[in-house]
Amino acid sequence: MSRAAEDPEGAAAEGRPGPAAPAGRGRPRSAAADSAIIEAVLRLIEDGVSIGELSMERIAREAGVGKATVYRRWSGKSALLLDVMRSLDVPSPPPAGLSVRDDLVSLLEFLRRRGLAKRSSALLRTVVSHVQAQPELWAEYHDTVVRARREALLALLRRGVASGEIRGDRDLETLADLFVGPMLARALLHEWKELPEGLAADIVDTVLEGVRPPAGTAGTAGTAGTAG
Repeated sequence: MSRAAEDPEGAAAEGRPGPAAPAGRGRPRSAAADSAIIEAVLRLIEDGVSIGELSMERIAREAGVGKATVYRRWSGKSALLLDVMRSLDVPSPPPAGLSVRDDLVSLLEFLRRRGLAKRSSALLRTVVSHVQAQPELWAEYHDTVVRARREALLALLRRGVASGEIRGDRDLETLADLFVGPMLARALLHEWKELPEGLAADIVDTVLEGVRPPAGTAGTAGTAGTAG
């Protein structure tokens, strides 16, 4: 099959790759091609291909498109991997507002279910192992995805301080790490460990036991409880 037949969109492009064309110029991007390329990266990572072994040429072959088609959308591998990571991101459900404890359990249960998803956990483990070599990839993902989740958790903890469910003399950044750390450690660093049902509630109740105000004492927000 000729390259033009295999990849009519990329056949006329120059051989040397360049940055993606600005939006609104030329032919509209094909959503099907975008999906095929991202799906190809996911398959390769699932098959054990490391980020170092990934190349734009290999990704193009796996997706059944020409290399120029990939470069037209992404200027390089890091930009493509960032969109692959974003493609796996699913917004967490909004807190129900019944109690801070129940909302924390709901949030951690969402993380548990994501950790059970082969694609999400495999991709995140691969990227974390590569983060020192490609720190800008993680930094941008953190700014566009992780930070929003972190702020949602901190807002929930501030609500707990205000309602008296959490002591006001504890640093909320540290508390946030205590809640999500065990789940992330199992999903990313100890993938052989199970993520059983009930784990979210167990983590939340264990941490809350240590930061709950003494009986008959109302929690008051101090300077340590205003992190974020």
